[in-house]
Amino acid sequence: MDQVKKGIKPFIFIVFIFSVFFIGYSNLEYNWQWYRVKPFLFVLENGEFTKGLLLEGLFITLKISFLGLVFSFLIGFLSAFARLSSSPVLKFLSWLYVETIRNTPLLIQIFLIYFVISPVFNIPAFTSAVIALSLFEGAYSSEIIRSGIINIPKGQYEAAQSIGLSTQATYINVILPQMLRQTLPMLAGQSVSLIKDSALVSTISIYDLTMQGQRIVSQTFLTFEIWFTVALCYLLITASLSFIIRQFENRLKYLSIHNVE
Repeated sequence: MDQVKKGIKPFIFIVFIFSVFFIGYSNLEYNWQWYRVKPFLFVLENGEFTKGLLLEGLFITLKISFLGLVFSFLIGFLSAFARLSSSPVLKFLSWLYVETIRNTPLLIQIFLIYFVISPVFNIPAFTSAVIALSLFEGAYSSEIIRSGIINIPKGQYEAAQSIGLSTQATYINVILPQMLRQTLPMLAGQSVSLIKDSALVSTISIYDLTMQGQRIVSQTFLTFEIWFTVALCYLLITASLSFIIRQFENRLKYLSIHNVE
């Protein structure tokens, strides 16, 4: 009975939210023209598939997000280990990087890299966007990873050393798997934030999903239709990523349980 009650409450909440949106949608005095959105996604004519502006922007967003995720995790790991090292210089540099990035807006960092640094080194806009996102999200990932490593009991290190594992083998086989199990939900949330934050790269004239949406709205005045479609695209990306990470997390739990047994 308790489980049934727990299941009914979220259902009632979802119905309530959808009801509010439906009533607002119905009462909004707006000439909806959803049929005009499809050509901006794709065109299928004579068996030939052609990408629309929104789909092209979506691919740019996916590319920037994927590269940003890879480099942000790499930067996060390096920064976390530098912070945990015995070198005062590495500790200070890592602390300075994390505190500077976390306490300044991402938009300012994008402008700084694109307008100040990139002209000196002739860095294109796309690369500047990837660097800015990687540095920004890497700072948050660094603290998540560092906290995960710190929270692992010292007995794990001692047990690994007692069976003759080297420091490198201890981290690879003992510390990192446990750290991932603890921090994966937080890293997943940070990954979703990166995808949403990637919308800011439109400010430096990168024709990602958001920029293409702005371009189409300015030309067609399909304000609500286009922005709802853009929001749905972001929702599909983030929901898919969350699902994949959740499956990976369940897989890690399954392996840990069977290893214990």
